[in-house]
Amino acid sequence: MGQAATEFKLNPEDYLAWEALQQERHEYVDGEVFNMSGAEDRHVTVALNAAMALRQHTTGSPCRVFMTDMKLQVASSKAYFYPDVFVTCSAADRASPLVKQEATLIIEVLSPSTAAYDRGAKFAHYRGIPTLQEYALIDIDLRRTDVYRKGAEGLWVLHPFEAGQAVTLASADLTISARELFAEVDDETSEA
Repeated sequence: MGQAATEFKLNPEDYLAWEALQQERHEYVDGEVFNMSGAEDRHVTVALNAAMALRQHTTGSPCRVFMTDMKLQVASSKAYFYPDVFVTCSAADRASPLVKQEATLIIEVLSPSTAAYDRGAKFAHYRGIPTLQEYALIDIDLRRTDVYRKGAEGLWVLHPFEAGQAVTLASADLTISARELFAEVDDETSEA
């Protein structure tokens, strides 16, 4: 998570009005606004690969796939986030052009600066979404994916997928091969 972008607290309505006028994206958690930093090309490529696989798979269904520029509201946390990728199958979300609330699957691609937050506090916020069934964390460097699935008793269970393994997203009824998920991703970033 980035640095707080404002010196004062905003209510959700003021945040949404302010955010609509900004050049950069900002996440919002209980009155505080946080600047979203840009991502490296490997991060964007993996997010796009996951979104493309999901989009192709959900074509013709009531589900929609969104990427980094769509806000996801977590009402229980008084928060708005920009997940790397998420899926919603909600009619209410289809009727809301700027903010979604009923994600079934959220994917975050880990970066060194956000990995701890994505695994910890952000996941705690996301668990407040009643419709959420899965949360996937993709580690580009290790080529591993941790998928947390909500079980019948409401407990979140880790399903780890190691390097080279296909990733199963049960909420979308989709398995993505490692080759497809990491297509066109270099092993290391080149120095400029």
